[in-house]
Amino acid sequence: MKNLKNIGLIIIGLFICSCSSTEENVFAEPMYFPPNNSSIWETKTITELGWNESKVQPLLDYLELKNSKSFIVLHNGKIVLEYYFNGHTESTPWYWASAGKTLTTAITGIAEEEGYININNKVSDYIGTSWTNAPLAKENLITCKHLLTMTSGLDDTNDQIDAANLNYLADAGTRWAYHGVFFKLQDVVEQATSQNWDNYFNTKLKNPIGMSGIWLASASSENVYWSSTRSMARFGLLSLNQGNWNGAQIINSNFFNNSTSTSQSINLAYGYMWWLNGKTSYHLPQTQFEFNGSIIPSGPADMFMALGKNDQKIYVVPSKKLVIIRMGNAADNETAALSDFDEVLWQKINAVINP
Repeated sequence: MKNLKNIGLIIIGLFICSCSSTEENVFAEPMYFPPNNSSIWETKTITELGWNESKVQPLLDYLELKNSKSFIVLHNGKIVLEYYFNGHTESTPWYWASAGKTLTTAITGIAEEEGYININNKVSDYIGTSWTNAPLAKENLITCKHLLTMTSGLDDTNDQIDAANLNYLADAGTRWAYHGVFFKLQDVVEQATSQNWDNYFNTKLKNPIGMSGIWLASASSENVYWSSTRSMARFGLLSLNQGNWNGAQIINSNFFNNSTSTSQSINLAYGYMWWLNGKTSYHLPQTQFEFNGSIIPSGPADMFMALGKNDQKIYVVPSKKLVIIRMGNAADNETAALSDFDEVLWQKINAVINP
């Protein structure tokens, strides 16, 4: 009788295992990395993941309605959804806008790992004094880390980054304000490495992970990155894997983890130019008001995000092994980074991935 009971328990256990979700089984597979210099990128189906295929079309209809040009969903590195709208193609370049700030973060971390810089050192150690219009004593308070965390204390009423427009407003570290002054980190890297920014970027990040793309100067003198959507997805995949690309540690993992964690006490939802979901409060660009709750309530709590003007998006969700990319024109009104579009988009994504 005891043996029969044990056999029954084994059968029940096997039945439970066989009924475990498809997605859990998929999670056991190793992370996939597409080969460099190739258009090959392995795919995975909605059915394999157990997602809700009937909700895909409403998601795509919403994306097209909201002026999207491209949309990609990766699960564990493989493409599950990839769609292009309004004449955009797999090879068409588009601008990252402020989502590209995270590329500067990555290069800053690489330069620190290689011993060229220390983010706790003041910016003027690398590019000299008078790079702002602030009194020298106040300028010398500004470290590279303050630029990474948007806490330089410089006036954010305009986004011009020439010295005449970088005026003192508060001591570094005491005020969070979204500002293009982060671009000075590219000057820091150039001076510290004695290399052209493009060359260092290409050698240390772009080429090792097989990205396409180019930096182009904007009206405010910032470099803006342009690339294909798949190249943005490659960077998202590198980020999902904490700076590691197929066994090669491109970005120091400790630096990367710090980049995607709360970096200061003023805006809990901000790391090193990565936005963080699931925090108890957040600040938005161009305001000093503190909002309660998560940036995107319908989004996963562990999600971190690269967000750019006119709704350029990299969403990374470690708990679900997801990378989601959206490129296009502004969904509604022109915005610096965040918009109401994020919340509705995540409601529709959830309808697909959480059947």
